[in-house]
Amino acid sequence: MSSRRFRSKRRTGRKGKYALALLGVGAAACLSVVVLKPDLDWSRMLGMLENKGTEAAEQAGKLPVKPPREAVEFQMTDFMHGWVAYTDGLLKTDDGGVTWYAAPAAAAAPEASAPAAAGGASGAATPAAGNSAGGTAPPPSASAGGSAVSPAAVGGAASSPPAAPGGSTAATGSASASGTSAADSGRAAAQSPPPAADWITGPLPSVQRIAVDGKELDVKKSQFMTETIGWALLPGEAADSAPLWATVDGGKSWSRQVTPDMLNKMEAERQRLRSTAMEAALYASPEAAKASIQSDWTLLPETASPGDIVLVRHRSPGSVAWQGKTYELQPFGAGYFAYLPVPMNTKAGSYPIGGKTLTIKAKKFETQYLQVTKQMESMKQDTKRIQADQAKIDLARSKSEPSFLFSSPFIQPVEGILTTPYGHTRYVNGKFDSSHMAIDLAAKEGTPIKATNDGIVALADSLYLTGNSIYIDHGMQLFSQYAHLSELRVKTGDRVKQGDIIGLVGTTGFSTGPHLHFTFWAHNIQANPNLFFNTNPFQWSQPAAP
Repeated sequence: MSSRRFRSKRRTGRKGKYALALLGVGAAACLSVVVLKPDLDWSRMLGMLENKGTEAAEQAGKLPVKPPREAVEFQMTDFMHGWVAYTDGLLKTDDGGVTWYAAPAAAAAPEASAPAAAGGASGAATPAAGNSAGGTAPPPSASAGGSAVSPAAVGGAASSPPAAPGGSTAATGSASASGTSAADSGRAAAQSPPPAADWITGPLPSVQRIAVDGKELDVKKSQFMTETIGWALLPGEAADSAPLWATVDGGKSWSRQVTPDMLNKMEAERQRLRSTAMEAALYASPEAAKASIQSDWTLLPETASPGDIVLVRHRSPGSVAWQGKTYELQPFGAGYFAYLPVPMNTKAGSYPIGGKTLTIKAKKFETQYLQVTKQMESMKQDTKRIQADQAKIDLARSKSEPSFLFSSPFIQPVEGILTTPYGHTRYVNGKFDSSHMAIDLAAKEGTPIKATNDGIVALADSLYLTGNSIYIDHGMQLFSQYAHLSELRVKTGDRVKQGDIIGLVGTTGFSTGPHLHFTFWAHNIQANPNLFFNTNPFQWSQPAAP
């Protein structure tokens, strides 16, 4: 009996020794790891063990399985900026969806962004609304009565996304699957500016499903900026790195990764919208802008008289042959343009210009008789000085900005009495002198003279016949001329705005009294100033006033 107890104790003792030995070996191994791998990330190892334990517990049904993160709303505020809302936060992009980053929901209140003004002057536009269940968001806002796209649509400042508390988003526009209330949607819609005209953006597709690798995938929400550029959110997806699918061909193909080629196409569309908006804003109405921009050829106006000027627009580059000269069409906005001056010797009739017909109507000009001193009459005989001045003028008018420099109507430079209308046949001391291709406005000496519109001073100098004179380049070979000033207030190269004081009324040069001699030049041919006042060439639709 005692021997059995002894043997049992010996076995128990051996087990204890073995356990101690194993413990010692384990401690030695741990010590060697610490010595050999002092940089080991123990917290990471413990975290991995904890995750493994959690996964095992979830698989065993001991812990509830955490649902995958799902986006509930998104909005692209322009081609580069946008956001995706989750129930627990937000992602934003500033590069068209190439990269996304987390943004605090608390900083994204709907009231943070005011809607764009009717003129499109707001720096941050309220995001255009999107529709759920395969609906399409309207495009960005329009300005100038709907004829131009807002700054946000063409790469302006992005507006703030809504906060995402408690799993709902304050989305603008119609209610979506995120649970936005009808009242919230109504308030948001009231704040949102009207959509851009569809003739600028193109008809916006409505996407119910997208095709990817031969599979048809349902769409939770889509948004198109134009008929080619759009994004889609799919239900049940949780990819934080690329939460949206994008298309640049109107939905024919979709990609989760925005490639450099796609960015180039987005930029091309952005530039197209910007150019079209810039041009459309110059017309008298959205309807006029649409009619002109969608036409192959446009003549403004289609009826003119000798001494007038016509603005030609074509949708493609090229040139126009007119009265023995060739005028190159210059790019601007969404088209190509050239001024066509109508010389005084142009005969009445119909003239083909591209795909349009220009009608020239005869016009009778009055006759004016002037009496001047013999000394003044002799001034015109000093051909050497006259030719020297003409060389200065020709050089100044030989270079013009290749764009329209104005964005507002032209104004009359000075309020005065019209003493000589445009086009009068002038006799000096009983002899034929010339046709007076300008208007003379008599005013008190020293009366301020305003720039008729924005431009660059091409010449400001004292000339022999016209006295103190100014020529302002308004772009596209159009210049305004101001003569006989008593004082110059600008110098060559200055940029001026409409209404800037550029000089004072005087009687310098060949002049019988204080007045402003004012006219326009297009391609070095004088043009009727009456065509310009209180309007601009894009709004010409009727012949010039007499």
